Amino acid sequence: MFTGIVEETGKVLSFDAVEQSWRLVLEASKVTEGLQLGDSVAVNGCCLTAVAIESGQVEFDLLEESVRLTSIGEVGPGGVVNLERALLPTTRMGGHFVTGHVDGTGTIETIEVRGKDYFMRIHPATEDLKYVVHKGCIAVDGISLTVAEVDESGFVIWLIPHTMEMTNLHRKQSGDRVNLEYDLIAKYVEKLGR
Repeated sequence: MFTGIVEETGKVLSFDAVEQSWRLVLEASKVTEGLQLGDSVAVNGCCLTAVAIESGQVEFDLLEESVRLTSIGEVGPGGVVNLERALLPTTRMGGHFVTGHVDGTGTIETIEVRGKDYFMRIHPATEDLKYVVHKGCIAVDGISLTVAEVDESGFVIWLIPHTMEMTNLHRKQSGDRVNLEYDLIAKYVEKLGR
């Protein structure tokens, strides 16, 4: 379980197909502190298991499904990813409950400065818009964000400068894909209503 409060961004050193999986190697400093083999780390919102840890470096194995259903495979060497260690019961609960189980991807239609703020509009799969509500929570590349507007084709998020600086969003452009995790409560409500 995560909060969607990104601890740091990490640099992709390599992402290669190996015998039984895909191996992602990242350069990171903060998330490797106290990290142990088998611990979970959200990488652009995708919950991954640490399989090797060295000073300033961590490695993960990804299944074919994770590569297919997320945007991680598009990052490539030199790319920047958002990182967050799993939530501890002794820490503050900022953001919202994020499982790290990416529901799908969306495409950034617009990301630009408007006045003193940053404006971002995302187009997800149309059938997933039922989980997006005005003032509701959503995780975009693992970042806990608040939906400012929603219509029949997408949703809008307004971003503060801190979020732009501390996450990979400052590198994003129109046309880029991002990982989306919809609010857990909305998914359970839908399931119970059937």
